[in-house]
Amino acid sequence: MSEYVAPMSDIKFVLQELAGLEEISQLPGCEDASLDTAEAILEEAGKFASEVLSPLNRVGDTNGPRWDNGEVTTSPGWKEAYKQFVEGGWNAFSCEPEYGGQGLPKLLATAVMEMWKSANMAFALCPMLTAGAIEALMLSGSDEQKNMYLPKMISGEWTGTMNLTEPNAGSDLAAVRTRAEPQGDGTYKIFGQKIFITYGEHDLTDNIIHLVLARLPDAPEGVKGISLFVVPKFLLNEDGTPGKRNDVHCVSIEHKRGIHGSPTAVLAFGDNGGAIGTLVGELNRGLEYMFIMMNEARFAVGMEGLGISERAYQKATEYARERIQGAEPGVRGGPKVPIIRFPDVRRMLLSIRSQTEAMRALAYTVAAATDRAHCSPDEKVRAENQAFVELMTPVVKGWLTETGIELASAGVQVHGGMGFIEETGAAQYLRDARITTIYEGTTGIQANDLIGRKTARDGGETVKAVLAQMRQTLQEVAACKEPHFARIHKMLEEGINALEAAMAYIVATFKPDIKAASAGAVPYLKLFGIVAGGWLMARASVIAQKKLAAGEGDANFYKAKIATTRFYADHVLAMAPALSRVVTEGAEGVMALEEDWF
Repeated sequence: MSEYVAPMSDIKFVLQELAGLEEISQLPGCEDASLDTAEAILEEAGKFASEVLSPLNRVGDTNGPRWDNGEVTTSPGWKEAYKQFVEGGWNAFSCEPEYGGQGLPKLLATAVMEMWKSANMAFALCPMLTAGAIEALMLSGSDEQKNMYLPKMISGEWTGTMNLTEPNAGSDLAAVRTRAEPQGDGTYKIFGQKIFITYGEHDLTDNIIHLVLARLPDAPEGVKGISLFVVPKFLLNEDGTPGKRNDVHCVSIEHKRGIHGSPTAVLAFGDNGGAIGTLVGELNRGLEYMFIMMNEARFAVGMEGLGISERAYQKATEYARERIQGAEPGVRGGPKVPIIRFPDVRRMLLSIRSQTEAMRALAYTVAAATDRAHCSPDEKVRAENQAFVELMTPVVKGWLTETGIELASAGVQVHGGMGFIEETGAAQYLRDARITTIYEGTTGIQANDLIGRKTARDGGETVKAVLAQMRQTLQEVAACKEPHFARIHKMLEEGINALEAAMAYIVATFKPDIKAASAGAVPYLKLFGIVAGGWLMARASVIAQKKLAAGEGDANFYKAKIATTRFYADHVLAMAPALSRVVTEGAEGVMALEEDWF
């Protein structure tokens, strides 16, 4: 079975030409991310992904973690790979230098993250959750908590988790019943059970730092009564080393459809007198703090959709080149040829490739905006980019993951019957991808966030600003007279108009009829992703055409970029007007059936 190879040409193109890495490297705090440094980091990350993580992907799938009397042993080779990951400094990549991080920009970290997700999604979940916990403690923890936990978490010597879901709660965090009892000495005893805790127990590190949502006995009902606590697996000695075992135990790990290499734990807190924890920030603001982790995790989960799509494309393309079956269409009695010559197989491969490139362009653009929002010396620039990031986060999470499932399924289809056989590896990508639209907030939750807080609340002003950028690109496309650009222009213009009409409907409908607006929320999210992806692919094509005209770089790469964008325009952007009609006209059909008719 072939291993993952990082698509360096496209990664570097998007980083440098589309997302503006050179500009990002000039921001305060990002100076270490020069183009030369970035290239060196990308090459090393690509090697680690291909040579260390990718070979373990199948191992984790077929020989997953084992639970025995509360202890979890990870898949063969994973402990050694994690040690290499930590020794290579990869966990500290984009963390704050104050606590031992390298402080590199999110844009560069995003490119590296994509490689981990493609090579071994189940492995990559461990540092993903740690990163969210680090972010929450950085922004909301006390100085004491930061000094106690962050250096080890940033180095990767300890990992972190987020503990939200309970058997009775699911996505309804208002129903959280885990309780925290104050002990009068600044600590709390935690009692309750949490489920679906990714890497909640494992043997990779000598401590696990759990961030846990719980309620005080006198807390208000609902989400306003939730607080956040740090509950380490091992309490710390005075010298900061792990000491006595805390009263938090893994009672089982889940048997899942995919991501078998990732231990998903059921954790019991307080079965033997109470797990000791300390409060993060202020009482009853836990959900606010947890959303710091959630937003970090939502972007990272979106990257899983991208990573899986890239791996599915590589696997399907390899198979299509090698699989000899039948004569080429239109050639009677001709020799048998590779199936990549068949139009429908080419259509499937181009569908995977074009949407993967569009997703990469969107994710990296949002990452670059995050760097500008955090580091720009211009307050206006920071505010504009923060608004863009907040708007696009549910799109990155929702569209990339939904599309990732579709593309992984298309990868199976390219293989035909062999795609349904586990030994080929194509089926694993589809199984692994399926969870991505569910955890860290389902697609419906992302879509409701997009129509409410991100579109209707400001009257669509942030969306209008993005539409204005799209129309600027449309003018640049119109100025290109070479083949393909007229079609790209036509389909992008229709897509922008479709998104604008849907946005106007959401803004006008949300307050007077929230049910009608919500009925089209997921189609609106998909529409937004498709048009945003088309916008950025069009930008990429304009850049590619300029490079060709100047005789710079790899001509075949640039020609392929333009052709791939043409395919995206014809086959993906073409769906935008239909989705817009679903948003603006489809609500009545959703609400027409009485509840007891189902």
